[in-house]
Amino acid sequence: MNATLIDTLRDASRDSFSTRAGVVLLAGLLAWLAVEVWRALLRLMGERRQRTVALEKLHWQLQEAKIRCREAEQVQAGWNGIRKFSVTKKIREGDDVNAFYLKPHDGRPLPAFKPGQYLTFQLDLPGRDKPLIRCYSLSDCNDGKKDFYRVTIKKEKAPPAKPDAPPGAGSSYFTDVVREGDILNVKAPNGHFFLDMAKSNPIVLLAGGVGITPMLCMARAIAESGSKREAYFFFGVRNRREHIHKEELEKLAAENDNIQLHVAYSKPGPDEVKGKDFQHEGRVSIELLKEVLPSNNFEYYLCGSGAFMKSLTDGLEAWGVPDKDVHFEAFGPATVKKKTAAPSPSETVHLAKINVTFARSNKTVRWEPSAENLLEFAAAQGVKIDSGCCAGSCGSCVVAIKSGAVDYLKKPDAEPEAGSCLTCVCRPKNDLVLDA
Repeated sequence: MNATLIDTLRDASRDSFSTRAGVVLLAGLLAWLAVEVWRALLRLMGERRQRTVALEKLHWQLQEAKIRCREAEQVQAGWNGIRKFSVTKKIREGDDVNAFYLKPHDGRPLPAFKPGQYLTFQLDLPGRDKPLIRCYSLSDCNDGKKDFYRVTIKKEKAPPAKPDAPPGAGSSYFTDVVREGDILNVKAPNGHFFLDMAKSNPIVLLAGGVGITPMLCMARAIAESGSKREAYFFFGVRNRREHIHKEELEKLAAENDNIQLHVAYSKPGPDEVKGKDFQHEGRVSIELLKEVLPSNNFEYYLCGSGAFMKSLTDGLEAWGVPDKDVHFEAFGPATVKKKTAAPSPSETVHLAKINVTFARSNKTVRWEPSAENLLEFAAAQGVKIDSGCCAGSCGSCVVAIKSGAVDYLKKPDAEPEAGSCLTCVCRPKNDLVLDA
């Protein structure tokens, strides 16, 4: 073969190899660049997510700080003792149920309150030698921007088991006697049962009958704050006649996607339509909750009759919901109470040796360790002590201690004066003499 031709082929082969090597090198470089760009993008995306999380955390911290500031302002803006309020509106909501709109008679601003809290009324009823104390939950929220408070009150009739018993004195007075323009004596909003507005976790509101009042207040607080906090609202009544605040509830749910309303009629009328007037036929039960809720991972707030709350609290416990996530209002002797720890064997021995003397009634009785509290123990001995909320809130069961001391089963909302005790939430610590 010609030498020149051989040299030419050798040079061409060498150039071809160089070209292929260059292509491979370039491809490798491009691959490396692609990996580095992808890593950089992942890093930037991660940093962006971290910034987003940090900003969201900062947002909620600021929101919580604002809420805590408002709560502090609320305490400062409250009032001690009695304040006069005028009844500006009395609106019928259902059978023996009325909403009362109250404005301060002195015209001064109203403090905000925590959704779920109540007002305490000091009622001067004819024929009574001292005022009747009653507590009613606020049914509309107030963040300090409204000039009124609202309570919704149902006249409590005699229980079916005691048809001859008198109706509720306080609720009858509001229903039958109180009119627009009347002036009432009111204590500042109070109570440990309320929705923490600084939190954003999902909740379930469970209401039976007039027990809707604090739940409606909570739902309105979520809506009016602009929060997107998820809330399932279950409300159980017999039929339309008991469906109080119906239009208000439906408007609230229609305007807020995060609030899901589930109304249950246990005895719907022939002209009441499922899907329009109510969503479920039957009672609000643990079975209904399991059917509607995606899981049991919520905080639950309950208010209703004793039977309503007992069935639901028992059901939630059986469903595995922790006690710390179940909150309920506990007014009146017939409602569910928070479980209190049973006395230990040594405490039982000590309690069984305690004597309780009711000085005015001239009775000395050995304390029964299984007794719930001094108020119920006194009633079992035939000693009458005035009472109202039976939850340490209204202060109407206060009794002077002549000697001895008591232990409180829960921290009372209304602190008694020194030398006295709230008999509905305490038991004797040692031999006790009461001015009762």
